[in-house]
Amino acid sequence: MRLAIGRKRRHPVHLTLNTDGRPHPRENAMTIATLVCGLVAFVMGFIVTAHMIASWVGAVGFWGGLYAQFVSSTTRQRALIIVGIVGSFVGAALGIAHGGFFPRGFTLRN
Repeated sequence: MRLAIGRKRRHPVHLTLNTDGRPHPRENAMTIATLVCGLVAFVMGFIVTAHMIASWVGAVGFWGGLYAQFVSSTTRQRALIIVGIVGSFVGAALGIAHGGFFPRGFTLRN
């Protein structure tokens, strides 16, 4: 009965991507980089004049995120990587729809 009415001890909140108890600095860095690229590409995708930034950052975030997903070690890493990949894809798609990878009027011919 003492446990039923007593105060529960709260454990401090411990945010980590290393749920298996081992450090994964490279995988964590790739996870955060993918998430940041996805966020930047997604936001820039809605700005028409920033189509180049959205396209390039989105493409780098998408392909980098796929590699990060391949080498990831924990479920939390994989969940954040997927969020970054989706944000990168949407940002790149919007950037391409607004003008693509190069400035408007750019041609490869002389």
